[in-house]
Amino acid sequence: MEPIRVLIADDHPLYRDGLRAMLGAAAETELVGEAATGDEAIAQAADLQPDVVLMDLQMPGTNGIEATRHIRQTSPHMAILVLTMFSDDDSVFTALRAGAQGYILKGADRAELLRAILAVSRGEAIFSPAIARWLMLHFATLSAERMPAVFPELTDRERVILELIAQGRSNTEIATRLVLSPKTVRNHISNILSKLQVADRAQAIIRAREAGLG
Repeated sequence: MEPIRVLIADDHPLYRDGLRAMLGAAAETELVGEAATGDEAIAQAADLQPDVVLMDLQMPGTNGIEATRHIRQTSPHMAILVLTMFSDDDSVFTALRAGAQGYILKGADRAELLRAILAVSRGEAIFSPAIARWLMLHFATLSAERMPAVFPELTDRERVILELIAQGRSNTEIATRLVLSPKTVRNHISNILSKLQVADRAQAIIRAREAGLG
């Protein structure tokens, strides 16, 4: 298999040095170019036609978001993997709307970053674990908010947990997905059983599925 051709777009020379060394040492990847600004990234992407662009978000001139948007509009076959220090929701959603297929934080180790490059080159979406957990919580909360008439006695968090219970998730899975402690999950479930006036988890699942959850 031919190596994945990668373009680095980052304005920090030392970070580019580290990426260059990593890509050069990996048989799966080939570094084809480096850009220090968004405008350079756009120009080099058009000229070099890489498979994957590693895109920083904050660069001089045209930022990484606008560069991502431009590249994806003109070259939709190219994969954009955002590589940044920013984990706030605005940055994540703006990058995804611009067309990025992956979002990895700069603290990622070599193995995680190489997995991400391979994944986006195959057309997959990939996120740092912290970003993935945040996205799951966000969309689970949105799902609960769309059904305010279902079990109005429950809080939004309790409704999200009831949805996961109805899906057959264990306490451990719920705790991991929502980034909560097992004790907090148990407390929420106890409150849910009390508010729904059911004796156990099985009855709660029945009530939830009758209401369209799960």
